Amino acid sequence: MIIAIIVGIVSGLLNIFLVWYIVRLLRKFLFVSENLADLFLTFKSFEMFTTSLYNMEMFYGEPVIQDLILKTKVVRAEIEGFRDIFEYTLDLELEEEIDGLATEAQETE
Repeated sequence: MIIAIIVGIVSGLLNIFLVWYIVRLLRKFLFVSENLADLFLTFKSFEMFTTSLYNMEMFYGEPVIQDLILKTKVVRAEIEGFRDIFEYTLDLELEEEIDGLATEAQETE
């Protein structure tokens, strides 16, 4: 009887600890997810900026800027891979707005 009470108490304490630990992990996961989404959107706008800079008459054909654009696309692809893993807190409206701006920029070229 005493052993059952001790096992019950230990089990209850262990369950309380595990629930606390899971809540803590989920908070960190949410924090990482939100920041990764912000990083992706910031980097996407940077990529649009460098592309528009490259298309200016003054810089058109500049190999350094062209190389920067290529490397930017590689980094964006890596960030997209992580974003797909943590896509629970994406701001879809903001991303659609940025996509719309990118489409408008491509149409004006």
